[in-house]
Amino acid sequence: MNLNPDRVPDLRRSEIAACVDAASAALGLPVAAGHRDGVLDAFAEAAACAARLDAAALRIDDPPALVFTPLGPGDAPLPDRRRR
Repeated sequence: MNLNPDRVPDLRRSEIAACVDAASAALGLPVAAGHRDGVLDAFAEAAACAARLDAAALRIDDPPALVFTPLGPGDAPLPDRRRR
């Protein structure tokens, strides 16, 4: 994916930095200076992906998405341990 790091849909780099700073403060999770650029890039990529999803038009008659149902530890079938 090729994103312009200075501009993603509806968010400027300064706005992304403000969001990251606010989340960091709210969670009490500091972002190390050496990781900050990478965190901002990841946030920009996530924002661009979200913007593409948000731009998809849905009609009232569109079918619902498939539902993911996770399996618990006892729900998965056991492997066949017989030798062939």
